[in-house]
Amino acid sequence: MNDFSALRSDLRRVVRGRVFVSGDSGFDDARAPWDSAVEQRVKAVVEVADAADVAALVGYAREAGIGLATQPLGHAPASFDDAILVRTKNLSDIQIFPDQRRAKVGSGALWGDVLAQSAKHQLTGLPGSTTYVSTTGFTLGGGLSWFGRKHGFAANNVHAFEVVDADGVPQRVTADSDPDLFWALRGGGGDFALVTSVEFDLFPAPELYGGRILWPAARAQEVMAAFREVTATAPEELSTWFTLIQFPPFPELPDFLRGLSAVAIDVTYLGATEEAADLLAAFDRIPGVIMDTRGQVNIADLGDICAEPTEPTSALQHTELFDRFDAETAAALLAAAGPGTVAPLAVLQVRHLGGALSRPAGTDGACGHLTEPYLLFMLGILPFPELAAPIRERQRAIARAVAPSLSGRRPFTLLSHDAPAEAAFPAETLDRLRDIKRRRDPQGVFRSNHPVLG
Repeated sequence: MNDFSALRSDLRRVVRGRVFVSGDSGFDDARAPWDSAVEQRVKAVVEVADAADVAALVGYAREAGIGLATQPLGHAPASFDDAILVRTKNLSDIQIFPDQRRAKVGSGALWGDVLAQSAKHQLTGLPGSTTYVSTTGFTLGGGLSWFGRKHGFAANNVHAFEVVDADGVPQRVTADSDPDLFWALRGGGGDFALVTSVEFDLFPAPELYGGRILWPAARAQEVMAAFREVTATAPEELSTWFTLIQFPPFPELPDFLRGLSAVAIDVTYLGATEEAADLLAAFDRIPGVIMDTRGQVNIADLGDICAEPTEPTSALQHTELFDRFDAETAAALLAAAGPGTVAPLAVLQVRHLGGALSRPAGTDGACGHLTEPYLLFMLGILPFPELAAPIRERQRAIARAVAPSLSGRRPFTLLSHDAPAEAAFPAETLDRLRDIKRRRDPQGVFRSNHPVLG
């Protein structure tokens, strides 16, 4: 019996969920991440059936000296050499407690499914631009939400985690039961325990306005000026993102979008249409609109605003934070982006932050708060490997052009695949995370895509 056969036999004795090892039919598909730009070279893949499977698997991995890397879908991939990849898609239970304005969801539950349930009670969680990601993975990374300006990081609105610790022991983790682990899990990533469910706040959303306005890229300067005007005085209920887009020539796109170079404003507003119209009037004065999808939005349809892919996509991303975003910085960014197209990038985006995201609180988790008022996000689609170098160089060139206005910190929730954890955390936060990792998981059972110990 070879090593893989022995591992298969061991794992199938330990868990009831499906097991794949190298050589099995379906192994390559099972280990593949959402982003195929990264090859996940793992020893095995286990689709755990339930929390009991998780506890049994962690106990086995600890005794066998094998690491575990957890992914519901694989939006945050890494190589994970010699680890077992744990898929948690079967842990997808969703419970909504409308009277308490709380939700409890399994680690495999997707934001779209959570919002479909909370919307029935005119409540929302704190999702990001796509709802086709796991709620738990998003939250463990901090979770920069459409509604973060009003309610802060998703991680800072968690009440409890149910986990299996590095000894294979299930426990409920709260601020009172285990303050160190609770702090680390709120924005420090998946390095400290295997989370089976999370309980978090929901917020009233009886009215939600949102959508996208699209112009030809030639309108970028006018749109940028309006963006800076609107965000200078925006209430915390309003989130506005400026985006330069190079639409690919994909056949699934409408004819008028294929290959189009455009500038967009994406927006959400926790309030009435009439109020939003007044706040966004500067954009309505810009002619040449190609598309305008703004209107009242059902919480369950929040992902339609940016219409991000719901099928696995190979891509390279890079994120920075602006200490300031004045007229000089905006001009430098547009000059670096160029007058025609941002290719080989697909997206160059500036997100307005501030509000509750910028306010420190004694109850903050490892994600802390962001003093930076704006975020720069760049994404390049990678249909073939040879495009990787031009995409990375374009990202670096744009970052260099606005370097005097950047803080040097990057948000953990949007780190690129190859960025280290220290790029996201202040030194004192990283030191505390490393101390917790060493004490709680001395054998390194849990493998994060951005490990705090490097």
